[in-house]
Amino acid sequence: MINKLVDRIKELEAPIVVGLDPTLAILPKHLLEREIKERGETLEAAAEAIWQFNKGIIDAVCDLVPAVKPQVAMYEQFGIPGLSVFKRTIDYCKEKGLIVIGDVKRGDIGSTSEAYAIGHLGKVHIGNKMLSGFDEDFITVNPYFGTDGIKPFIGVCKKEKKGIFVLVKTSNESSGEFQDQEINERRLYECVADKVAEWGEALMGHTYSYVGAVIGATYPRMARELRGMIPNTFFLVPAYGAQGATAKDVKEAFHKDGTGAVVNSSRGIIAAYKQQKYQEFGEEGFADAAREAVLHMKKDIASVF
Repeated sequence: MINKLVDRIKELEAPIVVGLDPTLAILPKHLLEREIKERGETLEAAAEAIWQFNKGIIDAVCDLVPAVKPQVAMYEQFGIPGLSVFKRTIDYCKEKGLIVIGDVKRGDIGSTSEAYAIGHLGKVHIGNKMLSGFDEDFITVNPYFGTDGIKPFIGVCKKEKKGIFVLVKTSNESSGEFQDQEINERRLYECVADKVAEWGEALMGHTYSYVGAVIGATYPRMARELRGMIPNTFFLVPAYGAQGATAKDVKEAFHKDGTGAVVNSSRGIIAAYKQQKYQEFGEEGFADAAREAVLHMKKDIASVF
């Protein structure tokens, strides 16, 4: 799957992943009002409105970007109806030829870790059938449990030819409380990066490992250092746009030839219609505004190489 992601980025000339992180605050009012009128003030109404929103965004950008990244918490807050929409979203994205990165940040040990891996990346054996749960192509994972927590994911990835992105240096302001702490004169995130490279050695694609790293664009100096440390690791780079990182910042996560990373934007794209520069589209044109935001992001990133 990492080979497919790299190839699609090159084909589209777009190292971009759209974060499908809908909230009721982002949702155009007419979508929710329509569903409430039909289904009442229920979780089902909210979930269906989010599905209609997602479908509009996906239809508008699927020919421009290689991948999407739905954040599971945005769906879990609506209970079972929300999780059903999470699954519908994954399936629809795949129908449209998009690679799906499930932002689930799972992590545990033993059978629990294996169950997470099977549920999101693998297949469960039921009677005579092997059936997929959510069936993403990649997921994000938390490395806090160490190798015991990662091995089950790697086992499933190897079997299914899918991948993971391990949290290494995250984009949030307080990440340094733990990630920047020194251990034997090295930062913790550097130790994690070493393990990511080690875990990935047994699961290599043509150029990059199926074991990638999440590297926040809000720390460009650290991204540059990590890019040199783990050259065969593909980076998932959050924080462009709404979180403040610029194209110049995200450039540090790439190799000099512009390869090796994919940049995520969530609110900057899916809530583009709320921005001043896209106000001409209005709420009804939320999907067209998202498409325009992707085109702008693509041009912006290309300008720094």
